[in-house]
Amino acid sequence: MLRRKNIIKKIVSVLVLSMVITTSVTGCQSSKSGENEIDTSSLTIQQIEEKAKEEGKLASLGMPDTWANWVETWEDIESKYGIKHNDTDMSSAEEVAKFDAEKNNATADIGDVGISFGPIAENKGVTMAYKTSYWDEIPDWAKDDDGDWIVGYTGTIAIITDKTKVDKAPQSWEDLKNGNYKVCVGDVTKATQAQNAVLSAAYAFGGDESNLQPGIDFFAELAKNGRISSISDAKPANLEKGEIEVAFLWDFNAINYADQIDRDRFEITILDEASVMSGYATIINKYAKNPHAAILAREYILSDEGQENLAKGYARPIRNVELSEDVKSKLLDDSEYKNVITISDYEAWEKSAKELPQKWQQEVLVHVK
Repeated sequence: MLRRKNIIKKIVSVLVLSMVITTSVTGCQSSKSGENEIDTSSLTIQQIEEKAKEEGKLASLGMPDTWANWVETWEDIESKYGIKHNDTDMSSAEEVAKFDAEKNNATADIGDVGISFGPIAENKGVTMAYKTSYWDEIPDWAKDDDGDWIVGYTGTIAIITDKTKVDKAPQSWEDLKNGNYKVCVGDVTKATQAQNAVLSAAYAFGGDESNLQPGIDFFAELAKNGRISSISDAKPANLEKGEIEVAFLWDFNAINYADQIDRDRFEITILDEASVMSGYATIINKYAKNPHAAILAREYILSDEGQENLAKGYARPIRNVELSEDVKSKLLDDSEYKNVITISDYEAWEKSAKELPQKWQQEVLVHVK
């Protein structure tokens, strides 16, 4: 009787192991969308287009018309493929959480998240891998190995200076240190943009994503000298009123805000020694109801036309595409980006970013007058 039980246990073990192996192999070959298995690596562009047209609709998260000129991309996709689009604007964290919470009851097909949320979404198992036909043109730092997330455009921390308030706009971190104007950093306790300004300072003074202290020390010194602005964020209204002398912003926000008010009134620079270049990545929902439309959207976003659409919205394309002179003239010169740094250790940055709000309050805000 005991021998029979042992035999049964062995048979069960073999069956379980076989199921695990089969599941693992299947998972490597395809992505699950609702109840369907999609082998994205075997699809041709023509097949994607045909199936996307059949689906006829696409729901996105965090890709509203007014951000990065998404409106023209959605208009192009509708006119070329007959696909209707709708968006729900939300933060990167909210997008990943929504994909995860809804699963087979998915109401969204694709999202646009800060690059640090790409690996988070992948680890939660909510992404569909798709590399696109432009795969080889995407830098390694800007894509997941399997295509679970791919950066479409970048943002670099820049300085915007109101020339009616400041005689000489800072060109370097040393200039900033030696100035006599107030600096708006933003809400470091909450905002990714402001936190990346601190990371940029850390890089400039010998730190990195695992050591933000040099950046914190830099801003603490400014605060002690009464040079940190009490305004929590640089917005067009504050800039237009002349309430901000110098501020940290993503380059695409700085250019956009300046153009809204008066481009000649402001100088936008990327400080010489170092600055962080980050990016925004598309994630395709593994449980998407319209998976082929989502795949096609990623294809179009990375196409020459899609990349130019983003550049029209002041975002810097991830691919090295030939932009029209009119669009290119809106962006900063390539020479401004000679010393930009991309984050190499996202785990370290995630940990540092979690600790930063408390450190900022204790070591910088305590000195703000």
